[in-house]
Amino acid sequence: MSLIGKEIGQFYADAYQNGEFCTVSMDELKGQWSIFCFYPADFSFVCPTELADLQDQYAQLQALGVEVYSVSTDTHFTHKAWHDHSAEIKSLTYTMIGDPSQKISRLFEVLDEETGLAGRGTFIIDPDGIIQAVEIASDGIGRDASILIDKVKAAQYVRNNPGEVCPAKWKEGSTTLKPSIELIGKI
Repeated sequence: MSLIGKEIGQFYADAYQNGEFCTVSMDELKGQWSIFCFYPADFSFVCPTELADLQDQYAQLQALGVEVYSVSTDTHFTHKAWHDHSAEIKSLTYTMIGDPSQKISRLFEVLDEETGLAGRGTFIIDPDGIIQAVEIASDGIGRDASILIDKVKAAQYVRNNPGEVCPAKWKEGSTTLKPSIELIGKI
């Protein structure tokens, strides 16, 4: 069953950001675009490369009104320890959510019940708390955060322009489509 078009359920979690512990809840996400980036574990191999890559895109995402959250089943204390001991992770300024209860990973359907770890899942969530895009990758495949820029722009365009859709490889300012009977067989 797809999570696209589904509202995320309620959650409350401890997190780490910029040298401080904080809390995050679904209610706080309403009214803003969000990206949730799930990963298996702190102090691992592919994960720090992905999170650092996401940090490289963070300013552009914030300029689009998007807040970024990384999530693993580690605690917020472990996130702080990783932040304090890894050059890659020390650069992160977005919120790192701890999900030791595995509730959030279950809500997003990325929990590997056998290992108790979250899988590699990326979710774009609109201001109503509705999932608009999902990317899932196996543990050995790192993601490219730069593709999130165009995906967010497309999701925002479609939200702001009902009745229009963005074709493949769409870039901001490019031609969109208005689905109609006249277009059938002509694309």
